Amino acid sequence: MSHIQLLYVENVINRKKRVPRQELAFFMRVKDVSYDKQVDVVWSGEDGAWHSLPVHFHHGLHDDIECWQARATFPLTAHQALPGNIRFSLRYRVHGDEFWDNNHGRNYESQADSGIQLGPNILIQNIDPQRHLQEGQKSLPVTVVLDKSLHAEKVTIHWTVDNWQHTFKTACHCKINYWDSKAKSNARNPNQYANQLWSGRLRIGAGFRLQYSICCEGRGQVLWDNNEGRNYVASHKPLTVMILNLHCYQESNQDHKFWQIAKAIDEQEVDIACFQEVAENWNDGQGDWHSNSANIINQRLRTPYHLYSDWSHLGFDKYREGVAILSRFPLLNQEGRYVSDSDEIYSIHSRKVVMAQVKVPYMGWVNVFSAHLSWWEDGFRQQFQRLCDWANSKAGKRIKSTLLCGDFNIAAGSEGYQLVVKGHQYEDQYLQANQRGLFEKIFRVDDAHWGDYLADDYRIDYIFLNRDSHLQVTSAKVLFTEQDYGPVSDHCGYVMTFEPK
Repeated sequence: MSHIQLLYVENVINRKKRVPRQELAFFMRVKDVSYDKQVDVVWSGEDGAWHSLPVHFHHGLHDDIECWQARATFPLTAHQALPGNIRFSLRYRVHGDEFWDNNHGRNYESQADSGIQLGPNILIQNIDPQRHLQEGQKSLPVTVVLDKSLHAEKVTIHWTVDNWQHTFKTACHCKINYWDSKAKSNARNPNQYANQLWSGRLRIGAGFRLQYSICCEGRGQVLWDNNEGRNYVASHKPLTVMILNLHCYQESNQDHKFWQIAKAIDEQEVDIACFQEVAENWNDGQGDWHSNSANIINQRLRTPYHLYSDWSHLGFDKYREGVAILSRFPLLNQEGRYVSDSDEIYSIHSRKVVMAQVKVPYMGWVNVFSAHLSWWEDGFRQQFQRLCDWANSKAGKRIKSTLLCGDFNIAAGSEGYQLVVKGHQYEDQYLQANQRGLFEKIFRVDDAHWGDYLADDYRIDYIFLNRDSHLQVTSAKVLFTEQDYGPVSDHCGYVMTFEPK
């Protein structure tokens, strides 16, 4: 395809609130050449003045193709007329190059109040497909516009909420044309394009992830719109989990870095954060909650989360050092427990883990553990075994998944990592999300040479998910690098998302 292509333009005059308002919408397909790109609509109304309307990312389509959208509303005032009939072109700028979709140099035209006009060679279009389901949403409206040449007699939506194990069909209803559906009067250009508008509502109930495609039938032909082979998808928010070792107040410009961590939690929409090397002033062993680093970060969030923190030993001769769980959802059955041989507070080999149960919407109950274990030579084997035994004791029919999160002090491929792998109970979720082929070699077929592939993998921070979990990882990325929020610790952070299987 070309770098940019018009899918449809919508031009409507809304008279419902007494004051006429002209609403313009542009939907287009864009080639993803680079993240750093600029897309806009260059347009003019009946006054002949040209304007630039910014276009924003809507959703990824597939591979290197994205869909972008622009909307604008213009109320009629004593000093400003409505744009009326418009002319426009689409402009795409990237790496110093400029690409246009301008109807082969003639510009596109859209008549005032003419409804939806499909782009060239577009016969069927899902209008502004909703990608995100809101909490409590149990149905999804779908609107489809068809070119008049199709002579559509029947439109059906085929959909599933369990990855096509069960398939449902919902018949759409034809509104005859776009303008009848808007119940308009005195339209300047009624029935300009004679496109058909079909609509349906999918009753998805408590489904987490909806997939659907659209089938159009007319005059002996069948035409599908399945999002170019990928199906349309709408889902509830995934569970987003962050892990980060906070480095126990050893950072320069520490206050700024706390702000950056809070900013990342807000912007990345993190649901659960597991922190290690959480520190607060020693204060003769009594601690000081106001100086607790997890508490400080929590207070800087837009809305503070639920927080559980516990300490294990004296750190850097001046802090109570421990671990914490920060959660958007309430924390239940919280517990802190030593997994090390030692529980001596003056010994760095004393290691405590905290856990809590969280009820995640649409996913059920999840056990979350925040751990900071010792190096292999300092007792990792015994500590990890105690952690697994503890996690097993907390499992049950109600618990859908167990997440072991944090700093495990074992390098990928090391003897300690092999201990985890050969236990066949917990799996490395960063590897699953980013190295699926390698993940299969390690966790599925136990390839004799899998360790060779991890020679350059220096991670010691992990999220391990139980193998029989009802969740699956959908993405995993490194955070707090020079490319995003900047380094905030001697560890980078990781953010991973999970959905129901």
